[in-house]
Amino acid sequence: MFMYAFERLETWNLSIDRTVRIYEHTDQFPPKEQYGLSQQVRRAAVSISSNLAEGSGRISKKDQAHFFNIAYSSLMEVLNQLIIANKIGYLEAERLASMRARIEMLSKKIAALRNHTLNPKL
Repeated sequence: MFMYAFERLETWNLSIDRTVRIYEHTDQFPPKEQYGLSQQVRRAAVSISSNLAEGSGRISKKDQAHFFNIAYSSLMEVLNQLIIANKIGYLEAERLASMRARIEMLSKKIAALRNHTLNPKL
């Protein structure tokens, strides 16, 4: 089966794994959050991999870096929303710490991808 360039990106694959975990964790939010915070964090998580995929399909390096930057920003949005979920009692501190460590690792990989796109000689 043919694979597109984004499907071969380790960063994209890691972001997909993060999104699956976000869905699993938000399934445990109270039912009243079905259309609130849980949907917002899910959309932000999906945005990460979507922007990595879209960026990989762009021809210019500047366009690619722009979408990788949006993916990074969406990742920060996810972290913000998970912190809120913790503060209001929907996400345990230990789970947030674990997710935060994975977010930190993914943020470094997205930043490296963006920087390599702009400066391939670095």
